[in-house]
Amino acid sequence: MFLRPFVERKIPGLIALLLMTTLLSAVLVFYSQANLDGPVSAVSGMFFSLLTHSAGNPGFLVSVAVFMLIPVVLKLPRKALFKLGVQFALLLALSFVAKTVMKHITEVPRPYTHQLQSMHIVDSPQAFYALSDTEKDSAVKQASKSVSQWRIAHWQGETNYSLPSGHTIFTAVCVAFWGGFFLRRRQIIPAGIIIIWAVGVGISRIWLGMHWPSDLLASIFGAACLYMCIPEWGVSPAVQPNSKKILQRR
Repeated sequence: MFLRPFVERKIPGLIALLLMTTLLSAVLVFYSQANLDGPVSAVSGMFFSLLTHSAGNPGFLVSVAVFMLIPVVLKLPRKALFKLGVQFALLLALSFVAKTVMKHITEVPRPYTHQLQSMHIVDSPQAFYALSDTEKDSAVKQASKSVSQWRIAHWQGETNYSLPSGHTIFTAVCVAFWGGFFLRRRQIIPAGIIIIWAVGVGISRIWLGMHWPSDLLASIFGAACLYMCIPEWGVSPAVQPNSKKILQRR
């Protein structure tokens, strides 16, 4: 009896994730790997960097703040705001822990480490990860002669492993939670905007040379599993002014 309503409330979020996966997969069919030493325009560099920063540290805090404004703008009751905040915070905490643990277990080299190997800066991707932090930074700097600074800046900032994609897990849990929130209310346009943003972040990770397509898809699957672990509490809509008047008359 308890399981059925729980699963039913999860369906909109899972549908949102399915739509994200479908759209992302369609794009990856045509763009699964970037030319990391190719020329980069200022417009494309800034565009993909902004997308990545919106789901990275500390930019994700801005995104979280924007999402938490949703129930405020919709004028939901304080109790509903509290419930949504607790659920979302729990989901974010689980995703951070899962991402950190999985990176240490999988130890998949990032795509840009293969680029460093092809440029004869390191002997192998594994050799790059054996370097100290200072040596990693020096190795990446050597690539700046052939690779755009837009990419180099991100390579220097993220020298850990590739799988899973923390950026994609973050966007995927946002799609599941807030995309599902809007689909449940039959508000397709805001749900679509969130999904398109999440797909854009995923593609930015490919463009920067930070992740493989399999990293992105595995991260979405992981986000779906985490989403199923979050308790569901019914959130009532805001009481309209007309409704208040009717109640007062009664």
